[in-house]
Amino acid sequence: MKKYLRIALEVLLVLLLAASIAFAYMNFSGKKHLASDMEEVSAELDETKDTLDKTKEQLDDAQAKLEEVEASAKQFEIVKQAFSNGVVLQDMEAVYKAQKSLSAERLVGLGTVRQLTKGFEDSSAVEAFQKSLEIAELGARMQAVCSAQSALLSAGKKVTLMAECLVKPNEKKAQDDDEKSKESAAKKVHWTYEGEEGPEHWGENYPTCANGKKQSPLNITGEMGKTRDTISPGYKETPLKIINNGHTIQVNVEAGTSVLTVNKEPYDLLQFHFHRPGEEQFNGKSPAMVVHFVHKSKAGKLVVLGVPLNEGKENPLIKTLWANLPAKEGEESAPEKMIINPATLLPSDLSFYTYEGSLTTPPCTEGVNFYILKTSSDISKGQLNKFPFKVNARPVQELNGRKILSNN
Repeated sequence: MKKYLRIALEVLLVLLLAASIAFAYMNFSGKKHLASDMEEVSAELDETKDTLDKTKEQLDDAQAKLEEVEASAKQFEIVKQAFSNGVVLQDMEAVYKAQKSLSAERLVGLGTVRQLTKGFEDSSAVEAFQKSLEIAELGARMQAVCSAQSALLSAGKKVTLMAECLVKPNEKKAQDDDEKSKESAAKKVHWTYEGEEGPEHWGENYPTCANGKKQSPLNITGEMGKTRDTISPGYKETPLKIINNGHTIQVNVEAGTSVLTVNKEPYDLLQFHFHRPGEEQFNGKSPAMVVHFVHKSKAGKLVVLGVPLNEGKENPLIKTLWANLPAKEGEESAPEKMIINPATLLPSDLSFYTYEGSLTTPPCTEGVNFYILKTSSDISKGQLNKFPFKVNARPVQELNGRKILSNN
């Protein structure tokens, strides 16, 4: 009996030992799983902390920018209050009233003072900005163009900013903080027809000049396709307003006086200017000069009518223009009661070549339709020599698959 009792006790002890071992193993496994869970939670907490730290940095940056905006807004309010009594505007209008015409820069200045005095949607201010865009020569007066476009946007007008007018915030801050950056930015808008700022370097500051695929001028040569386009100049008399803008002699035309009708669509004549030698070539040869008539439709589309000028008889209109050249670069000459008619520069034969191109000066904006007359007008040798620019023509550009068409 004792023997069986002993065996039963030994079996019970073995079972208890096995149960103890099993319990210990299960307890160990549970702790190991719990440790793994704790590691995952810890990693998630670390990740959440990183996210919170980044969010805090962003909030701090946003707060700093908000403080800058608030400071600028306060400064603007102070400036606006200074103009609100209208005295400065009255003084400016009195000074400008004595002048026959205003430059693009003065028009922008006048429009800005009107906005500060009478509000951003003042119709006279909008009119001043729009007029400045009509007479500004894009390359030489980019600052005026950008200022006018930005001002029109502030007045609620639909305006597409030119790429050259877009400034990234960090770039603007650098310009404001660093005087050297300002000087560098100012230098970028300067260009010439020779040397380190000549046509081969325009693309360094105006990318379209180097990368564009529809650039002007072209060498008109080879087999021509036919075009159904029609042109009809309707140029009328206009007061003489002539300027030496540092790149050419330009005649600004009074708004609404002259149009070029292209396929029944009217394009207002904005201005005409001269290049020496003629920018468009004919079978590799350039005319002595060319006069480019620049037009714009209501939709903002540009059309250029080019008239070659070759040495011959004295040209009556050019004689009048050269006799009234401004004394200084950048000044507009507007002789009292002097009237001209741009139509006198046109030959009787209006047969033409046409192609899609670009401005021939920086920023070399594309999407400009050119109509180049086949027949030239006269200019005398003396008149050629009196033109104040020996060379102001961009070299011909690559065709890049475009077709030059002819109307006959």
